[in-house]
This record gives sequence, C-alpha cells and structure tokens, in this order.
Amino acid sequence: MNYHLIPVTAFAQNCSLIWCEETLQAALVDPGGDAARIKQEVAGKAVTITQILLTHGHLDHVGAAAELAQHYGVPVIGPQKEDEFWLQGLPEQSRMFGLAECQPLTPDRWLEEGDQVELGNIRLQILHCPGHTPGHIVFFDEASRLLVSGDVVFKGGVGRSDFPRGDHGQLIDSIKRKLLPLGDDVTFIPGHGPMSTLGYERLHNPFLQDEQPVW
Repeated sequence: MNYHLIPVTAFAQNCSLIWCEETLQAALVDPGGDAARIKQEVAGKAVTITQILLTHGHLDHVGAAAELAQHYGVPVIGPQKEDEFWLQGLPEQSRMFGLAECQPLTPDRWLEEGDQVELGNIRLQILHCPGHTPGHIVFFDEASRLLVSGDVVFKGGVGRSDFPRGDHGQLIDSIKRKLLPLGDDVTFIPGHGPMSTLGYERLHNPFLQDEQPVW
C-alpha cells in the first residue's frame, strides 16, 4: 500500500492519501479540512479516489469529508457507530473551535471490528479501538505492515481521553490488546505528528511502560 501524508488545519492533522499500486484506486483517510489543498495534492498523483475513510468523529478528522465525498462522487465509510453523536454534533464542534460551521454527517457505511475495506487489491482490516472516542477504529494493511491509527497512539504519546465518553484505561487497553500484538515491525501513521513503529512505542512510549503489554 502506498501513502502520502497531507497535514491539514491548524491542528496539523495527518490526512492520509492511500492507494493500491496495481489498480491506482485510492482513499482519503481523515480529511479534516483544507479541502482545496487536498484536491490539489490528489491531482498531483495518478490515482482515482474511490472512498473517504474515517477513524473517528472529531472535527479535525472529518471537516472536509462531506465536501470531498461530493466532489469525487464516493461514499464515506467509518467510523464505528458509537461515534454517531460526534458526527451529529459537528456544528457544535465547529463553534467550540471557532471554525466555519460543519454540517452533521452520516456515513454511508459504519464499520465494526473484523470488517474489511477493499481498496483495489488491498484488504484493510478494521479494529475497533475505543478510548479516545467510543467509536474509534483503525485501518491495518497486513501485507505492507502499515497501520493508520488515527488518534489512538502517537510517537511518544497516546490520544486524549478527556473528551465526552473518552476513557484513558480503555485507550491503553486498546493499544496493548489490539495494536501491539500486530507486531513490532508495523509502521503506523498517526492522526498528528511523525510516524513510528509499534515496536518503538512498546519499548519507549512512556504511557505503555507502567506494565508489560498484554499479549
């Protein structure tokens, strides 16, 4: 799986353009804003957008999803349905952050643990990883050992859990029980900041050092 990162919004959120090298079918993961810039970046690649994928319902990850879905004529897929209240509350999120109002969003398809998303010849595995938000999911391509982790884990950190229905203990459990067992060699694209590997975080992330990971 190929990828290209497009940092967007004042939150420097990593919108990910991912695609299948064989078919050039592509998806945009978490287009949080700056739709014009995203369109420009996509135009510079010889790919065809077939879907918009969302890890969770926070404004900085979904702000441009509706506009881009309409522009490319593609469905919005994800997150898990427990994040519906976040997506329906996008106007309130907009006001909270002083941004242009974003209308409520209903995905074309919710995703659940064990589902798969097809992208050309790629099969993305879906893991439900609550804690940052209750309906947060991640996308994993086993063949390329690449994980799109949203705001679950970062290089040297983990996602915030002080939002409504966030849960720090649940977040750490999601990382230890669902992500770390994928393997130390897995590279992940976080929602913000630089990429890392699960192996590096297992050994060095201070939030994961209080006890041995649960395998």
